[in-house]
Amino acid sequence: MKQTAGFAVCGSFCTIHRVLTVMERMVQDGWQVIPIVSREVYTQDTRFGTAQEHLEKITAICGKPPLHTLQAVEPIGPKDLLDVLIIAPCTGSTLARLAHGISDTPVSLAAKSQLRVEKPVVLAVASNDALAGSAPNIAALLNRKQYYFTPMRQDAPQIKPRSLVADMSKIPETAALALAGKQIQPIFC
Repeated sequence: MKQTAGFAVCGSFCTIHRVLTVMERMVQDGWQVIPIVSREVYTQDTRFGTAQEHLEKITAICGKPPLHTLQAVEPIGPKDLLDVLIIAPCTGSTLARLAHGISDTPVSLAAKSQLRVEKPVVLAVASNDALAGSAPNIAALLNRKQYYFTPMRQDAPQIKPRSLVADMSKIPETAALALAGKQIQPIFC
């Protein structure tokens, strides 16, 4: 039976192209992918592409437009729509919301809805302050049931000494292990 993954894309715009490559690979590998985007991805044009370009790519990869409202993601848990929810890239703002139980965005409400039925949420961090302001939130989520982290590393330690970025290529493996209740190791590489 096909595994169903929610794939929530947040606004670390410089990493979105890597995430879309992984999303495409998962679809090719037989995953059913339900796309979700943050309000920022849905509305903001940046030097890394326009909102419309990102939405068109996501729709082409998944065969359906992304969910982007609170109303659209709320049924995820009650209707048991996903086997796993992947949040990639997972920004510092999203980490904070998840760590503090704030569900005021489509991505954070998707996570809350998924956790409601005790199913896994995979986080692929991309944050310039992961080893500073976001560090307590990462620590809190490492300690919580049903959260699993994609392996991450400092991406440019000389110029961004507090930044961490997940190895996006490890998302499928992390998701598969999360479905078995296991955390991929090492978390920090």
